[in-house]
Amino acid sequence: QVRLVQSGGGLVQPGGSLRLSCEVSGLAFSRYAMSWYRQAPGKEREVVATISTTGGPGGLKYEDSVKGRFIISRDNVKNTVYLQMNDLKPEDTAIYYCRARGAPDYWGQGTQVLVSS
Repeated sequence: QVRLVQSGGGLVQPGGSLRLSCEVSGLAFSRYAMSWYRQAPGKEREVVATISTTGGPGGLKYEDSVKGRFIISRDNVKNTVYLQMNDLKPEDTAIYYCRARGAPDYWGQGTQVLVSS
């Protein structure tokens, strides 16, 4: 059974930091590119960051609004992908999801991030 279990998230003040984790089991994690998505209230789900199977510098992609603030990384020993979020803004408020990109795709359960003073 494939499982993507997310942790982290919560309430943070503007300018603060959070780290999301997504631990994967039941599939060959190192063979999957991984992404983080988010969905804000009333908006469509959007991709935030993607990391290739090896996670090298050329295999990182970010949505424009998070470049320079968010860092995606992975640990292929721990089967976990991370999203370090710095300098958080109210517009980063959303439910965040991890995704194992393949055929089929697999998704985490979602975790709420609320940026508010």
